[in-house]
Amino acid sequence: MKQLVLASHNAGKLVEMQQILAELPLQITSAAELGLGHVEETGLTFVENALLKARAACLATGLPALADDSGLIVDALGGAPGLYSARYAGEPSNAQANNAKLLEVMRDVPDGQRSARFYAVIVLLRHAADPQPLICEGRWEGEITHAPRGHHGFGYNPVFLDPVHGLTAAEMEPALKNELSHRAQALQQLKQQLAGLL
Repeated sequence: MKQLVLASHNAGKLVEMQQILAELPLQITSAAELGLGHVEETGLTFVENALLKARAACLATGLPALADDSGLIVDALGGAPGLYSARYAGEPSNAQANNAKLLEVMRDVPDGQRSARFYAVIVLLRHAADPQPLICEGRWEGEITHAPRGHHGFGYNPVFLDPVHGLTAAEMEPALKNELSHRAQALQQLKQQLAGLL
């Protein structure tokens, strides 16, 4: 069993990763469980931020580290909240406040112009100086609703509608979300690459 550190304090992300990577001989422990602090995300792209987090976890533990950076990209807002998705409504990070702000900013945007996507990048560093990180990405296309719907998931899930299924991410059962989501897509790529390494 190989131990990996997930460079995140988000319990929801840990559960998703453990479920999707369950078939691999991995023990995934979060940065929170190991008492690691938060890393300042000073990158200008999702990839840079994920690398910063993974590298800090490698340095702190001596273990291989997984990190993701993800966000919601809304076309009508020029890509916002983007890199600042977690703190869109300010500090401390609060999902309800973020959703409320997004819906307020989008209030006058008509149907047909509410397109958005969740984007995720996941990186794996085998060690802090790994010159060739595994980098996997996923995109989930959808639309922003006019009001929150559903109680599953976390973050922007209640306001992100999958038009194919007619459900928000928060209305989906976890199994369906884990087939469709941006993070699931990136994790499936990671799973294939890791299977070759393990």
